[in-house]
Amino acid sequence: MPKTIFFDLDGTLTDSGPGIMNCASLMLDHYNFPYDEALLRTFIGPPLRVRLEQLGFSPEDAAQATKIFRGQYEVTGKFENAPYPGMIDLLKTLKAQGHRLFVATSKPEVTAREVLDHFGMTQYFEEICGADLEKGRDTKDQVITYLKEKAGTLENVVMVGDTDYDVLGAKAHGIPTIGVTWGYGDPDSMTACGAIAIANTMAKLYGLLRD
Repeated sequence: MPKTIFFDLDGTLTDSGPGIMNCASLMLDHYNFPYDEALLRTFIGPPLRVRLEQLGFSPEDAAQATKIFRGQYEVTGKFENAPYPGMIDLLKTLKAQGHRLFVATSKPEVTAREVLDHFGMTQYFEEICGADLEKGRDTKDQVITYLKEKAGTLENVVMVGDTDYDVLGAKAHGIPTIGVTWGYGDPDSMTACGAIAIANTMAKLYGLLRD
């Protein structure tokens, strides 16, 4: 039976880490906030507002810091990025086999579309759904709610992502998640949050989705 597959973007479809980490370092420098590479990696995946507030930024400072980040990201950061090896071939195969493919990302939707257009990946997805701060939508749970409203009736749904945020956001909708290890999350933590399986290669992911 064909599956409906929700893909996360950052750390799942593409390796957006370099651009996000570069922009995060510039943003944190503005606030003289100490960081190392491990901390910068934690900005990949969750909503930026959420991560900043976890670090102790007030809602007002988080909003201003987000503007600083976006100012740089929109110029250079979004294209310091690349599809993971084998991902485009996987998408081609899944699409040809009749699976329904969607993107559910906490990245701003307009930016997600630009990135996927840039890499020729838009054609594989029925809908690309992301954050929209003006509409109060930035968590994975909220994005999936929006996606379901746009897509209508969905059957045999599974999420593919690389962080706890993907697992928990999908879980809020009763959707199982397959975690991938080539991104920026922790496989053991994803399993603890409820991921039904972990894929460490594209071949493994294809096998899990096929089964």
